[in-house]
Amino acid sequence: MDVPLAHLDRPFDYLVAAADDEAAQPGVRVRVRFAGQLVSGFLLERAESSPHGGKLAYLDRVVSPERVLDPEIARAARAVADRYAGNLYDVLRLAVPPRHARVEAQPSKAPKNNDHPSLADGSDESDVAGHDADTEVVDDADELAAGSRAAAEGSGDADDEPGVRAPEGSEPGAVAPESNELGGSVGPDGPGAGPEGADDSVSSDASGGSVGPDGPGAGPEGADDSVSSDASGGSVGPDGPGAGPEGADDSVSSDASGGSAGPGGSGGGGGSVRGDGFGRWGQYVAGPAFLRALADGRNARAVWGALPGEDWAARIAEAAEATARGGRGVVIVVADARDLERVDRALGAVLGPGRHVALNAALGPAERYRRFLAASRHQVPVVVGTRAAMWAPVAELGLVVIWDDGDDLHAEPRSPYPHAREVLLTRAQLAGCAALVGGFARTGEGQLLLETGWAREISATRDVLRRHAPAIAPTGDDPQMARDPAAATARLPSLVWETARQALKTGAPVLVQVPRRGYLPSIACNDCRTPARCPQCSGPLGLHGAREVPVCHWCGRAAAAYACPACGGRRLRASITGAKRTAEELGRAFPGSPVRTSGRDEILDSVPGEPAVVVATPGAEPVAEGGYGAVLLLDAWALLTRADLRAAEETMRRWLNAAALAKPAAAGGRVVVVADGSLATVQALIRWDPAWFASRELAERRELAFPPASRMASLTGKAEAVADFLAIAKLPSDTELLGPVPADEEQERMLLRVPRSGLAPLAKALHEAAAVRSAKKAPLTVRIEIDPSALF
Repeated sequence: MDVPLAHLDRPFDYLVAAADDEAAQPGVRVRVRFAGQLVSGFLLERAESSPHGGKLAYLDRVVSPERVLDPEIARAARAVADRYAGNLYDVLRLAVPPRHARVEAQPSKAPKNNDHPSLADGSDESDVAGHDADTEVVDDADELAAGSRAAAEGSGDADDEPGVRAPEGSEPGAVAPESNELGGSVGPDGPGAGPEGADDSVSSDASGGSVGPDGPGAGPEGADDSVSSDASGGSVGPDGPGAGPEGADDSVSSDASGGSAGPGGSGGGGGSVRGDGFGRWGQYVAGPAFLRALADGRNARAVWGALPGEDWAARIAEAAEATARGGRGVVIVVADARDLERVDRALGAVLGPGRHVALNAALGPAERYRRFLAASRHQVPVVVGTRAAMWAPVAELGLVVIWDDGDDLHAEPRSPYPHAREVLLTRAQLAGCAALVGGFARTGEGQLLLETGWAREISATRDVLRRHAPAIAPTGDDPQMARDPAAATARLPSLVWETARQALKTGAPVLVQVPRRGYLPSIACNDCRTPARCPQCSGPLGLHGAREVPVCHWCGRAAAAYACPACGGRRLRASITGAKRTAEELGRAFPGSPVRTSGRDEILDSVPGEPAVVVATPGAEPVAEGGYGAVLLLDAWALLTRADLRAAEETMRRWLNAAALAKPAAAGGRVVVVADGSLATVQALIRWDPAWFASRELAERRELAFPPASRMASLTGKAEAVADFLAIAKLPSDTELLGPVPADEEQERMLLRVPRSGLAPLAKALHEAAAVRSAKKAPLTVRIEIDPSALF
């Protein structure tokens, strides 16, 4: 029920009138009277009798006979709510879109196409569920997969509401561990991506065998297409994936199509995988084996490191086609609208019309709900979308896919703040289906999946990688310093200018990645270097253009007559240079070439393969036809020095995503990173070895007990509220308290750290404490986040 109180987070029993008997089926929307008010809810289960001995109330009405909540989704939602110490209905609000009655009443038919307007990159409109379940306006998200069991049973307290009672016999929010074909158990923490339990390390290889904590072990009787063969296993060290030629016969190390993949989707084709052909998946060790496992309906789980220039959308479409060919459904989640459009086009080319839907926030309410119904009624086997699609309904779920799981857009900003990767892996574990975590970079969570044996690696051998990767060079190494002594301090060293000039001469475009948007986001006194701050509110000043006056970033006031309070100087200089100023400087340096910008104001999806300079902020890089001749990565310090646990990981992800758009080295593609070549992040980029870097990052975090090697929760609120919460909470004995530290809006934040095995007890303790405070009607709220995206 839509009751935002933690102590009422459980199912309740109601009577069903004879008139509603046919319509009142599990999964339908209902209205019930609770505490004297009509509230919305979902019917979870029908039973002949109730253990409650008192009087039960009747359902007020069945809103619609449309079964929008499948038991499989309800069960996954309960597990996610337990994992994140949240309420079930908050998760269902994210999972099930609001109702659109007119569309619901229309005759059912599969969509003919998925054309949709383009979206702004990174828009939060990608998440469409989250409104009241009875609202007559819609958003797209997810729904039902038939054939699963009813879920979300909790305990009840007859005193909470006269005549309304919850089932007895289980504790609130509990999800019993359930065995699956992996041989392991599933608890509220979802898939066993870590060492928190003995069974968490149990996994399955593509042939259905179990994998122990020491890594996947392929038995001698395993089929030759096993994803867990030695050719695909092992961690990747500085020398790259060590796959020997003696691997299984599917471990193809050469480009199956005889050429290199076009950058960002310009090459590689999107043909479907049928018969014995595996397309460009043949470039990857264990790639063909993974597709065969999907077609056979096995629960192969993999972390995929895409090659530079890979048409990743086509590869995902081929994996989806193999799964659908085996009679199972697919859920694909990408970070933003541009990625959604690419996968949408690739699925249309591979699957054909009417075989998939794209859940897209740019569509109107009617069309969004129409596509949701097409999925929930099982008219299409494949659903793709942004974050909200992590709950997408399909029949017989066979594969979940997430691309670029390190993108912060995958983190849900609404309570209980689940991450799309964790939701999809939880669904995969509960449903016993395959999973694919893909990207050019690799997160610590992805590396942990490999090290615990829950997933296997899909990557290319070094010889294949060398044929696809561009030539990468830093500006701060010894040879460059000998040629250009100013390279250590210059923002645009001579190597950058030379590389750009050569690429433009060959007729290829040049991509310049600048971490900061705007013109001059930060300025300082030219004489004493004192940062320029607003005379009114002391906020930082910046310039929006060459002829503009300084403007405060906080209050918006102009400081036309600014004078330095330290020395009285009136001349200003740039402290940080933004993308617009960089484009202006490059335009003067290369007057014969057009300069284009791609950022928050205007995001380009693609550019022609002709001489041009493209200046883009991270995440807004357009794809160039035929690939970029040069990719220049500027201002590395702005990314690496951020006060963030994931600063280096995020820098690696942004660099690899941009460098992947360059041509191969054999075709003249070059990447220049303005940074010291001795840095581990730069070394991993030069060797194109995200696996080594992720392994190194995870080892450091494990040593310091940082996520994902441990589990953390944050409590944010007024100081007295946080103190009251901690006084009530019965925390596990191994909980470590860190803080408090100041937070926004005169609040404070407390961090709680436990071993990975302690997440379930911690989440339960936090939810119980929230229930006690809600029952006491505590006036001040406390925000609970499990594994928050930002720790500092």
